[in-house]
Amino acid sequence: MSTSLPYQVCIAALPLAVATAACAGVPAGATATLAVLETTDLHSNVVGYDYYKLAADPSLGLERTATLIAAARREFANTLLLDNGDTLQGTALADYQAIAHPVRCGQRLAIYKVMNRLGYEGGGVGNHDFNYGLRFLAQVTGSRFDVSGVDKTMRCAGPAFPIVLANVYSLKTHKPLFAPYRIIDKRIAATDANGKPFNATVKVGIIGLTTPGIMEWDKRWLDGKVYTEGVREAAEKYVPEMRAKGADVVIAISHGGIDGAAYTPKMENAGYYLAQVPGIDAILLGHAHAVFPDASSNAPQFMLPGVDRAGGRVFGVPTVMAGLWGKDLGVISLRLRHDGKRWVADKDRATVEVRAIQRPDKSFVAPDRAVAALAANEHQGTIAYVKTPIGDTGFRMSSYFADLGDVSAIQLVNDAQADYTRRYIAANLPQYASLPVLSMAAPFKAGAAGPGDYTDVPAGKLAMNNAADLYLYPNTLSAVRVNGAELKAWLERAAGRFNTIDPTQIEAQELVNKQFASYNFDMLTTKDASYDIDVTQPPGHRISNLRYQGAPVEDRQEFIVATNNYRASGGGGFAMLGSGKLVVAAPDSNRDVLIDYVRKLQHLSREANGSARSWRFKPVHTAGPVLLHAAPHLDDLARQSHAEPAGEPGMYRVSLSD
Repeated sequence: MSTSLPYQVCIAALPLAVATAACAGVPAGATATLAVLETTDLHSNVVGYDYYKLAADPSLGLERTATLIAAARREFANTLLLDNGDTLQGTALADYQAIAHPVRCGQRLAIYKVMNRLGYEGGGVGNHDFNYGLRFLAQVTGSRFDVSGVDKTMRCAGPAFPIVLANVYSLKTHKPLFAPYRIIDKRIAATDANGKPFNATVKVGIIGLTTPGIMEWDKRWLDGKVYTEGVREAAEKYVPEMRAKGADVVIAISHGGIDGAAYTPKMENAGYYLAQVPGIDAILLGHAHAVFPDASSNAPQFMLPGVDRAGGRVFGVPTVMAGLWGKDLGVISLRLRHDGKRWVADKDRATVEVRAIQRPDKSFVAPDRAVAALAANEHQGTIAYVKTPIGDTGFRMSSYFADLGDVSAIQLVNDAQADYTRRYIAANLPQYASLPVLSMAAPFKAGAAGPGDYTDVPAGKLAMNNAADLYLYPNTLSAVRVNGAELKAWLERAAGRFNTIDPTQIEAQELVNKQFASYNFDMLTTKDASYDIDVTQPPGHRISNLRYQGAPVEDRQEFIVATNNYRASGGGGFAMLGSGKLVVAAPDSNRDVLIDYVRKLQHLSREANGSARSWRFKPVHTAGPVLLHAAPHLDDLARQSHAEPAGEPGMYRVSLSD
């Protein structure tokens, strides 16, 4: 058939399945809707299962997100499924496939097998995807990295969809590590100005961006091999190029959240500034483990000028962030109109929402059974792996009331880190042998993802899964040299975990600032140190009576403090750390350090390993109740931390006067 025929004649002469823009070009006024679906921060949660508790967990997992994806595809004629990154790390399943039983070159990761089946069409790269090193990342993504230490001639099995990343470059070639963007020829169902259906192609450009903090957080893998560019700079470079190459629609897959602080090229959460780059039609965010849009949120970053927390816009750009662990699916419905030359996205008419796997009645959508079947072998292998015994404990280690000073799940981590650091210094750094060694750790799981999101290791035998529960992340051990003033500033930053309590207020007050992540609530747990936290004072003015071995800590007094690579780099807003402070960058992960320490001790007791509380609330009487939310039905455990049940399940009244 001649393509010179008038459009209406041409399209009428062809079956709908093959009636395309090839007839005579898509006519001006044609319209279509493209639903962009986002998952983010899956962290290798393939199935709804808690490997630390060895129990099913229906509140998470890609197997249930898959059900939401299928529903969206039934609802929308045109969908584009994309992933935002932090895909490869985060569960014992991930560690099993990366460390304990590494996948071979010809094998695909379980999560990629599932994503291939679900028909993902593109993906970005998160900071945690670098946690196992560049060689592993190149292998499992089927990439060829031209960097030292990686065989660029080997091409292994990866996902069936493109991975894009525009702001991480090889130091060797000064070219992007991955393809910076991809323009996808997306077949869509459309209608002409008269309402007649036809099929067409829209060119969708996807660009990937990640947080530049990777250079500090995974320095041992990346230093001397790659470098980063700022998120805004990379977008300003490549978005015009994408448009010049014919992209009708440009979608930014940015592994970062929103931050209104002054922009720098090292900014961790640069979505606020990315949205101001011309030429972007939609933004997919991640990393912050938050849900956006959320009309009920009072998070400061969602209250910034230019941010529409209800409509899902940042400076007018449709923007979504779909939580974490497969709990949610982000949906941006883009309305497209053809102007006679190309498709144009009408940002004002787009709709943005986040759909949860948990229904309003608290039940969960059914899982896609095919997902579990695809990952069955890896799932069973992981369960066997995490059951490997390493010792036993005579007491329960939990984080339910870590915010009230229960150190049962924290002291062991600190003891292990301090022991490793002392031995490392004795063997390698005699110039620091005279300095006291302290350690900082935090309650990594403290309810942020719901009442099941707590560390809870029962008395009895300890296995690998218990160590993973006590230390959630695959960080590497680091130690920093700080003075007394910096140590106090560190503790001040950590004390931002609490809201400012007005002791004269009669109405109930929440103790914990839910916007302050529990993994940033670093604390000392040693009989050698003590300090008070005064929650009636504003953040930055709460730490008092800081002592070491009974004497006040002087500003110039020096300490070595064991921590992890994330914190040692200043990650989490700890500006007193970072450049110039690092003295130990260990090759060993904090979790392995913990496992080795338990194997050495074999038997743990509360007196020796779970009772060394260094901090107390400065006593204060309050006119009204101060409340803490934790898991329900923990009355006896609450009373041990000076709290009482407060009616509603999971709510406890805290005494700050004890």
